[in-house]
Amino acid sequence: MKFVFISKKRDETIKLGEKLGNCLKKGDIVTLTGDLGAGKTTLVSGMAKALKIKEKVISPTFNILKCYFKAKIPLYHIDAYRLEDTNKDIGLEEYIEGNGIAVIEWPIYIKELLNVKHLEIKIINKGGDKREITFITPNKYYENIIRSVLK
Repeated sequence: MKFVFISKKRDETIKLGEKLGNCLKKGDIVTLTGDLGAGKTTLVSGMAKALKIKEKVISPTFNILKCYFKAKIPLYHIDAYRLEDTNKDIGLEEYIEGNGIAVIEWPIYIKELLNVKHLEIKIINKGGDKREITFITPNKYYENIIRSVLK
């Protein structure tokens, strides 16, 4: 199933992330794809807001993993961009299959770790603050979440 949402401003993208964050549970996995600057971290900051995370959400590009433990549910924000040509055996599966919510940017670089059900989100920058945000899942559980988010 595929659902498309058009966000016309940054605040709408954050609000969408917040609605999504309110629907997610421990063990959920969300993958984010989109070019640099597409709004992936903006969407995650909305999810963090829903999870009562007080820290500023920043892209974990240089760290690969940013954990937010002081939250309603722990949030594991993974950016696999720098793992394209490296050994992927660095323990990420502990977070992907862990007791929190795993959000993974650039999932293509760790696809061998993603053999579990997850929600895929593609973000396309349409110019200015406008974004096309597409939710994709063959899974009924995530389909129900998307329907709740987009009400």
